[in-house]
Amino acid sequence: MMKSYYKQKKPNRSDAIGKPSKSIKKKSPAASLGAAAAQPAALITSPHGDPDLQEDVEKSEQVLREFDMNMAYGPCIGMTRLARWERAQRLGLDPPGEVRSLLDSGKAQTKSLWDDRV
Repeated sequence: MMKSYYKQKKPNRSDAIGKPSKSIKKKSPAASLGAAAAQPAALITSPHGDPDLQEDVEKSEQVLREFDMNMAYGPCIGMTRLARWERAQRLGLDPPGEVRSLLDSGKAQTKSLWDDRV
């Protein structure tokens, strides 16, 4: 009943600010889906070369990514994967031996996934 006496009039955006409202478009983030340029090298594998070798590289990178993502072995910012693995070993956290062998082979990237992102 009170609404009929006191009609509420909400100001539109142009009334509230004093300027006509403009539509604000959000820019897409640099690391959008499919933007290979924004991804660090640890996330990118080359589509060329021997398919068997490519599959091995993808499997080893997947193992290393899982190690990077597993917070049970402590933080990884500011240190290499090998240093993180050795620290986890010293602390008795039992890091995967496969990660150590990949890092010792010299074929794996030593930087963690988070190195270029933070």
